[in-house]
Amino acid sequence: TGSLSITSADQSMFERAQGEKVTLPCTFVLSENDEGPLDIEWVLIPADNQKKEQIIIMYAVDRIYNHYYAATTGRMQFTNPDPRSGDGSLDILNLKSSDTGTYQCKVKKAPGVQSQKIQLTVLVKPARTKCSIEGSQEIGNDIILKCASQEGSPLLSYNWRRAAGTRQLPFTSTLNKNTGELLLKNASQDYSGTYSCVATNRVGTDECSVELNVTPPINTAGIIAGAIIGTLLGLFLLAFLIFCCCKKHREKKYEKEVHHDIREDVPPPKSRSSTARSYIGSNRSSLGSMSPSNMDGYTKTPYSQVPSEDFECTTGQNPNFAPSKVAAPNLSRMGAVPVMIPAQSKDGSIV
Repeated sequence: TGSLSITSADQSMFERAQGEKVTLPCTFVLSENDEGPLDIEWVLIPADNQKKEQIIIMYAVDRIYNHYYAATTGRMQFTNPDPRSGDGSLDILNLKSSDTGTYQCKVKKAPGVQSQKIQLTVLVKPARTKCSIEGSQEIGNDIILKCASQEGSPLLSYNWRRAAGTRQLPFTSTLNKNTGELLLKNASQDYSGTYSCVATNRVGTDECSVELNVTPPINTAGIIAGAIIGTLLGLFLLAFLIFCCCKKHREKKYEKEVHHDIREDVPPPKSRSSTARSYIGSNRSSLGSMSPSNMDGYTKTPYSQVPSEDFECTTGQNPNFAPSKVAAPNLSRMGAVPVMIPAQSKDGSIV
């Protein structure tokens, strides 16, 4: 007797890129003997045999149930809204790498039961590919151009080419497509230019480029000599600045000391001779107004207040008079005009 059969068993493996859409086929034909209710299930079989199968979508009793698996909610649906037509295929939208796995389609209509497994692999396109240069870009050196993608499913393959001209690589170059390294041996200036790297896997490509500039060797001896000369000049300049600062500091210190020692606003002290001259002059003026009638009290004039300089005692020409008890000052030493000082005789009269 005839029974239910699945007709979409030709393709059992699918590869798609992340973000794309895939349709997993599951078409079937019913038999006249299948009289029970139609039941269609899509199941995700885990890679770990210890884990249970996970129902992701189901059709039963004329209804669709698609809330079993939260990871695929809103991204999985039956291709045909009415699976009773014989099409139970599954659409998966916006694929993710976590969607990779084995999917099984089960169709039941008693007494017929059939199933089919499909392997789905979600690949990630190469992305964030970066190019770099390793080694000194000088004539005669070996230079390595590196290329690597930060994202992308294996197996990745790398290929280098020149961005201009014949696009052919130098004849001394060696390419490793698995690691993305391009070795340029004994580089010359003809190797200069822009190089591009293309990263490829089964679902996409990505590209980067780098500029190579091969130059003559650098004169390291000249650089070292220049650095030494520059250092010496810098030290000399520093020493000169320190010397100038110290010299200026000493000059300011000297000016400050001189300013404290000699002050222009203080007058010089008076000499002793000028003091005696002023004192004698005042006495002369007072003696000019004296007469015999008013000399009675003058003998008591305090001569001791005359400046304390030593006077020379001179004897009068009249032998009858005794020498004065007060010695006359040495007027020649003081630079003053001689003044006649009155003397008292033995009988008390003034001469």
